[in-house]
This record gives sequence, structure tokens and C-alpha cells, in this order.
Amino acid sequence: MTAVRSRPKTKEPFYFTATCAAGLEELVKEEIISFGGDKAETSPGAVRWQAGTLESAYRACLWSRFTSRVLLQIAAFNAASPEALYAGAMAVDWGRHFSTKNTFAVSCTLAADAKLSHSQYAALKVKDAVADTFRRQTGKRPDVDAQNPDIRINLHVEGTAAALALDLSGESLHRRGYREDGGEAPLKESLAAAIAWLAGVRPGMEPESCILDPMCGSGTLLIEAALILGDSAPGLLRERFGFTKWIGHQPKLWEKLTAEAIEREDALADSDWPHLIGYDADPRAVAAARKNIAKAGLTDRITVRQRQLAELHPPTERGLLLTNPPYGERLSEREAVKYLYRCLGRLFRERFAGWRLGFFTANTDLADMLGLSWEERHRLHNGPLKCRLLTAAAPEEARQEEPHVWELNETNPELPAQDFSNRLRKNCLSLLPWAKERGISCFRVYDADIPEFNIAIDLYERWAHVQEYAAPASVPTEKAEERWQQALQVIRHVLNLPHSQIFIKSRARQRGAEQYQKTGEIGKLHEVREGGCRFLVNFTDYLDTGLFLDHRKTRAMLADLAQGRSFLNLFAYTGSATVYAAMGGANSTTTVDLSEKYLTRAQANLSLNGYGGVLHQFVESDCMSWLHTCKERYSLIFVDPPTFANSKHKGLVFDVQKDHPELLRLAMRRLSPAGGTLIFSTNSRKFKLDELLETEFDVRELTESTVPRDFSGGRPHRCWQFRHRTEATEEEA
Repeated sequence: MTAVRSRPKTKEPFYFTATCAAGLEELVKEEIISFGGDKAETSPGAVRWQAGTLESAYRACLWSRFTSRVLLQIAAFNAASPEALYAGAMAVDWGRHFSTKNTFAVSCTLAADAKLSHSQYAALKVKDAVADTFRRQTGKRPDVDAQNPDIRINLHVEGTAAALALDLSGESLHRRGYREDGGEAPLKESLAAAIAWLAGVRPGMEPESCILDPMCGSGTLLIEAALILGDSAPGLLRERFGFTKWIGHQPKLWEKLTAEAIEREDALADSDWPHLIGYDADPRAVAAARKNIAKAGLTDRITVRQRQLAELHPPTERGLLLTNPPYGERLSEREAVKYLYRCLGRLFRERFAGWRLGFFTANTDLADMLGLSWEERHRLHNGPLKCRLLTAAAPEEARQEEPHVWELNETNPELPAQDFSNRLRKNCLSLLPWAKERGISCFRVYDADIPEFNIAIDLYERWAHVQEYAAPASVPTEKAEERWQQALQVIRHVLNLPHSQIFIKSRARQRGAEQYQKTGEIGKLHEVREGGCRFLVNFTDYLDTGLFLDHRKTRAMLADLAQGRSFLNLFAYTGSATVYAAMGGANSTTTVDLSEKYLTRAQANLSLNGYGGVLHQFVESDCMSWLHTCKERYSLIFVDPPTFANSKHKGLVFDVQKDHPELLRLAMRRLSPAGGTLIFSTNSRKFKLDELLETEFDVRELTESTVPRDFSGGRPHRCWQFRHRTEATEEEA
């Protein structure tokens, strides 16, 4: 006969276990001790204690912020086999705990060293033992209800040691009862409470301060912070517990404890709290958060608004920025999340002097993107994901990035190519003060001004990007090579640049090892600024960096037009126009490009500037095909197609001269008739606009006003504005 140790009728301690997520054990232990638990000990995912009464367990059910379940051990025995398990469960006097009128369910957890290998089969054996016990004693058996039972029985096996317990909590305690809409990938309430607590949320915080979640999702972090501030028992919102139908339940004790909890909550009801504010870019998340906050009875304490991260500013002098940003679990999202983190870190450093940050993430390898010195690192788990809660303090004084100052070298008469050296110096002396005055940090200083030195030199912040154009066939290869080497020597001297800050490319066949060696990391993206926006450029892997400098004024024009509009960016490339439109106040943006690689960069650029969410859509598609099926209307459209494109793997060919009439007619079908504006631009040097388009639409050329000063020596692009004709424009025509 299997030896069973069951609770006798004599007074001996109750043995309890509180289960929790990994990383929360010490927090739960502190709670249990404060509830009156004795001899509390931790093990992975659990805290065990004993007590002479049920009070500590009831308090855990009512007050614990971090516990998942509270279990009351009713039997412990050896279970080396399913038969021994059945015999041990049969030896328990189940009639002392519930009757045949109650429903029940059995769950099972097996430790790694458990001799029993199948948790479902083990639970089934206990279920059979319970039913058979009642049948032998009463001739009846209780029903099983796997979803919502009156009594939950828990079996835990370590090695051959089995323990049977009653689940006093019923549903997991993280289900407080206020969450009507969890949104996408919500935090468990118990984990959210732990994040808030470890980040420093406590009752009695300065009422002049603020707890701000800039990516609040369904509002769980803010609600749990409010429950802490208000000294509110999280269990008060729950309608039922696992002990309510238990025969051993002590209703008077429970009523006393709930009355005490209500009294404590009422004591702080009229006190001043810190401001609790949440923002989210997704209007659906904002709606979900407001529902949950209302259900929790906290609408007078928590304010939630739709707002992009770019608009984040501190509402008070001091406070706590507390957030659980997206993790970017899918590879396609990872780049965007990476630069979202960088944006958050920059905003925190620049705008939140005197504040603290609690940053919870599963992407610990990306945490350094915030550029902060972490003070504490707490190891936590969000389900199966290993996470960290990182805390930091913002500098007492805001840190603004200083613009790079270019300092030219003195003239050196011994340099070769003196005519090129003089021209480059002259251009720099003219353009550097112009750019500094206008806050321009990315611009061109030389564009094949001298035919013998057929190169383009662009400055990006503190880097120089040099492109050699293919030499004419009439120029011998040796002569072109000699001029190229001379030009590089001059550029390095005049601009006073180390090798690490100059990137060189050629549109011609590679001719030498040194000149075409990629400087810096392959594929490394550098961050540059333009017009209040930030962009990622690649100086090494492609002929183009990802930011067309000749479109600087065109992008600024789009920003001026974007306020309150829906924006469509066709042939979007790296999405720089989309960023400008978002910064200009566009209500929504849609970015379309055939290249997955460029769309990924576009998403990263938008994240780097603090924009994202459902209002900013990205579509990987051929623009012409997409326009044929698109049903939406847009009030601002930007069309900047390549001169020629041939996508072999997709069998698509585009020629701007041949295809632009169809392209523009399709795009104009998607333009709002009332006040809509389409901007069309092309870099094709021989391009000629189809004259019929000017009879169908209100067309105005904008080329002169969109070419910036640093490109005024040529015509790098042509640009037109398209609008639908109205009666007024018909009369003017």
C-alpha cells in the first residue's frame, strides 16, 4: 500500500505554494512574508511557506501582485509509477474538500527529473482516483469541468515525489478582471506589476511627478502602476476564487480581509497621485486601453491618447518613463524595432532631463541602441521569452548632438591637380557657410565641375562620399587612373579627412585595390540629419547611399503640403519622402516599392524618426500593378520612378519615358478630386513630359524651385505638380 501523508484533523501547519513567472520569486517571497507566511523558501518559479491559518494564503490571493497561483497542499506521497500515483490519490479523503455537487478539474506539472513522463496521463489518473473515491463512498461521482470548475486540483511531481494541492486562486491570479481587450501580445498583469515595482513605482510618489508609457498598448503597465499607487488589492476586481466552493473555506475571514482592503483603498482615494499618461501610435490600442482603464475604475487617474513617439515630450519636470516596446520577433520587423529603440533613447537623453527610464525588452542585444548607461538589469521572463528590465537615469541637463564643423586644410602648392584643388576649396568656402546657416548637414560640394575630374563629392555629417563617373572612351585607362588617384589625394587634404571618414565608389570597372576597398563595415548604416529628420545611409554597398540629396527641397515641399493629408509614396526607395510627410503632419502614409530590401530600410527610417503603427503602411509591390488594384484615395501623392528598371526575377520592365503617361493617369485616379496634389519627379536627363497630360490635368513645372543651390550647376531632376482640373482651372486654360 502506498504511504500517503495527508492533512490530519489535528492542528498542524498548512503548507502553501505560490507559483510565479521566472525572475519574480524574490518579489513573491517578500509579499508572502508581509502576509504572515512562515519559513518562506524559494525555488525556480515557486515560493513555499507554512502557516497556522489560512490568512496568509487568503492575503496572497487578494493582495499578491506577482503570484500566478496559490496552492494548498493536501497530500504528498511516492509515485514512481502511474499505479502508485492512482493509489496515492485514492487514499485522499476528497469528501473533506468538496462534494459530488461540485465540478472539478485536475492539472499536472512535471519537473525535469520526474519519473512520470506524460502530464496529461498523470492528471487523468488523479481524475480517475477522485471519481472512484466518491463513487465508492457515495455511489455518485462529481462532474469534470475543464474550463470553469468549482475545484481545481494540482498535481506536481519531482523525481518520484508527488504532491496534490487545491488551487485556492482558481483562475491564474494575473487575471485581475479588468482586461476586456488585451490588444496585440499583451503583458500578463503580474509581470506588468513587477516591471512597475522594480522600476520604482510605490505608494506615496511625488504627486507633481508623472508615470508615462509612450507605447502603452492595452494599458496594462499603467493600470498596474495605478493599483500600486492607490494601495489597491489586485484581487478586489475578481469575481471568484478557487476556494469559494471549497468545504474548508472560511467566509468570515475572507470578508474581513476584503473589508480591510477596501478601507485601505478608500484611504488613498482622495489623495494626489503622480500623473499617469499613456500614448500609442495605434488607435485600436488606445481604444483597448481606455476600455480596460474604465473597467478598472481608473478613468479619473489615467489618461491615454493616440500619439507617435516622435511627439514625445515630458509633461512634468520629473517622472518615470516606463515602457514595454515592440520586440520585433519577426525578422522583417527587427530592423524597424532596432531604430525605434535608438529613437527612444535619443528622445530620452535630449528631452527628459531629470527623469528615470524603466525599459522592458526581450531584445537585450539591441538595448545598447538607446545609448544609455544602465543602472540595474533585472532578469525576467515574458512567457518563454527571456527578457530584461533595464533602468537608467537621464542626464540632469539635456544632451543635444552638436553638428559637425568642417575645417579645411591650408593650401598646399605641392599637391597635384591644383586646378581641381582650387575649385574644390572655392566650392567649400562658398557652400560650408551656406549649409551651416541653414542647418544643412548633407550636401554636394563638387559635381564634375572640371571635365578632367569627372567625380561627385557629397558631404554627409562628418563623412565624405566620393563617386567617380565612368571616363569617356577617348580617355586612356592609365590617364583616368592617374587623375583619380590625384583627386583622392586632393580630397583628403582639402577636407582634412582621415581614411575612416571617406567612402569611395566608381561607376566604372574596378581598377585598383586601394581605391575600391570598402572602408568601414560592410553593410553598416550611418545616421545623418536633414530638415529635422534623420536617415540611414549606406556608404559602401551600393552606388547610391539611400538619400538623394538633389531632392532635399522636394522633400521639404512635401512636408509643407502634408499636414492633415493621406500620403502615398510610389517608387518609395528608402522612404525619405514618407518620413518628411509624417514629420509634416500627414494623417497616414502608404509606402510602395518593389524591393523588400528598400522597404525594410524605409520602415527603419520611419522608426528612427519615431513613426510607425497601422497608420503607416508599407507595400511590397510593382507600383503600376498595385495602382491597377488600389481602391483608396490619397490627398498627396509623390511619384519618383527610376529612369529605367528591369526586374528579371519578376519579369517587370519600366521605362519612365515610355511608361509615364499610363503611370500618371493611374496615380491621378487615386488622387482626391478636391484639393489633392501629386508631385512627379524624374532624374532622366532626356525626359519629355507627354503633352496630352497637360490637357487632362492641371500641370505646373516646379523644377527651378526644387533644385537646391548645391546642385544649381546642372539639372539633376525635373519636377511637376499635378492636380485635377476644376472649373477655375478650365477657365484659366
